[in-house]
Amino acid sequence: MDGYKHIEACVGDYIAKNYSRAVEIGIGRNTTAAEIIHAAGRLLLCTDVREFSASREAGPLFSIDDVFAPFLPVYKNPDVIYAIRPANEMIPSLILLAEALDCDLVVYHLGFETYGNGGEVIDCGVLLHRYHAAKFRQS
Repeated sequence: MDGYKHIEACVGDYIAKNYSRAVEIGIGRNTTAAEIIHAAGRLLLCTDVREFSASREAGPLFSIDDVFAPFLPVYKNPDVIYAIRPANEMIPSLILLAEALDCDLVVYHLGFETYGNGGEVIDCGVLLHRYHAAKFRQS
């Protein structure tokens, strides 16, 4: 498994094992994590600012959305939103979205990037950063 697919597989496995209602922000063309989470029955939605080009027949739901001006009703009560290699300038908006939805925010950064104090670091085979934890997680 090449480097990016390994990273996405680690992220997908972690999210699938630890959350029941996940949303990926900025899916782009790298779908491995979403496919793993979807196969586990844990993925609610994937978003990006551009149309998602992969086949959606049996895959996860997709919505065009901009994290800088999100349309909150589309998110449907996730317990985690996650992003893989988002631009650093997206992190404040991701944190605001997680706060508004009262869900965890988990980010895999490119290289050694972090935001602010780096949040809570999670080692799941790759390093993830939890920048927001839900205050009232529903069972």
